[in-house]
Amino acid sequence: MHTRTISVEEALDLSIREESHFYDRKASAVSGKKVQKIGVAFANADGGEFVIGIADDEDERNSDQRWKGSEKIEDLNNHLQALFELKPSLDLRYEILKCEGKPGLVLRVLIEKSSDVHQTADGTVYQRYGAQSLPIKDPQKISELAFAKGASTFEDQLLKEIPAEQIADSAELAKFLSEYSPKTDPLEFCINQNLLDFKTWEPRVASALLFHPCPSAVIPRKCALKITRYETKEDDPEREHLAEQVTVEGPLYQVIYAAIEAIKTAMSSVSIWTADGLKNAEYPPEAIWEVLVNAVIHRDYSISDDTQVLIYDNRIEVLSPGRLPGYVTVDNILDARFSRNPKIVRTLNRYKNAPNKDLGEGLNTAFQKMKDWGLKNPEISEVRGYVKVVLPHTPLAKPTELILNFLTNHESITNRQARDLTGIKSENLVKIEFYKLRDEGLLERIPGLEGPKSAWRLTKSGFEAAARFR
Repeated sequence: MHTRTISVEEALDLSIREESHFYDRKASAVSGKKVQKIGVAFANADGGEFVIGIADDEDERNSDQRWKGSEKIEDLNNHLQALFELKPSLDLRYEILKCEGKPGLVLRVLIEKSSDVHQTADGTVYQRYGAQSLPIKDPQKISELAFAKGASTFEDQLLKEIPAEQIADSAELAKFLSEYSPKTDPLEFCINQNLLDFKTWEPRVASALLFHPCPSAVIPRKCALKITRYETKEDDPEREHLAEQVTVEGPLYQVIYAAIEAIKTAMSSVSIWTADGLKNAEYPPEAIWEVLVNAVIHRDYSISDDTQVLIYDNRIEVLSPGRLPGYVTVDNILDARFSRNPKIVRTLNRYKNAPNKDLGEGLNTAFQKMKDWGLKNPEISEVRGYVKVVLPHTPLAKPTELILNFLTNHESITNRQARDLTGIKSENLVKIEFYKLRDEGLLERIPGLEGPKSAWRLTKSGFEAAARFR
């Protein structure tokens, strides 16, 4: 049984680390039933790690006093025995931690996501949701989980031609481990996290995507991210609408942050009419972030294509290769929890500034932020083998209200300006909104302006109706 001595700082990190979808801690007196519950929950979800011998926040508020390990190694055997009793057996690794000046020994257990559905000795199926291990009682839900788990994941495929050193000695892994606790040797980390095959040391696809300086060069699939700017609102843009295209490559953590900056740059050229005049089109940054991260970490990397971000004058589209994973559907996507790439998801979550910190809440956040900004909900669909998420720059307010609001700050409004304001693509449909306001006596066409220059202005009654927007 491997025993390792860690520093006081590392012990404190384990003691204060927030319990999450991938981490839990329990006092030494935890029962075998609860140990099984946590192990089963991690194995049925995305894997994770837990320590036994460090009290949780509710039992010990003083973080310096949470480390209360077992006196003897034999005391830890009961916890391991509880895990080893489970059938089918869990894919797990473990080590014993001790710290100078801290009492007793702490057991650290690393659990891999399993291809089987596991249950505790009393027959209960648990799954990890956020920081909780929750029971699954519905037989239909258990059947769906079993079906989804039967699928293999491309992130586990071995790259037989790639030396382990290209991963273990990479600059990205060194940067990641510089902030990782407890301190771990690069090769040991890769083996413990099953990023390298335990017997052959051959890298898995996940390790290359996470840490190789150029994954596209070593993975036999296209796996970069492309950002394309089209100067149009059309559904099917022509070549003349293409303004620019940027390809982002590298370790996934870097790709996510670099892509966000490239999107910001591309968005700076998108101007639309707002109630305050001609301005850059703005979307909630959190919505763009969550949709992009979701596309990168949950895409099907067995499909040879790049993740696509398409920026139009009136929307942003994100295309993630592959269909929705497991039992996730368009209808339940805001509630279902299933990861196609658990190693990628788990490792990215351990970065100091994790891009997927609020795991499981990403798309919910995107929906809420779009609403907070007064924009319509994201649109999620499966199209030709891709998961497509659209962030429309379409206000929630009624078109007539938006037009009146605009005219509180401007003398007139054109059809083009109204289309920008309302998100309506058709000139004729915008005319219908103008006619509604005209028939109510609130708008009138400006005499002498015809064709493209045609414009509308408020009547006296319109000024009174629009006063509520001032």
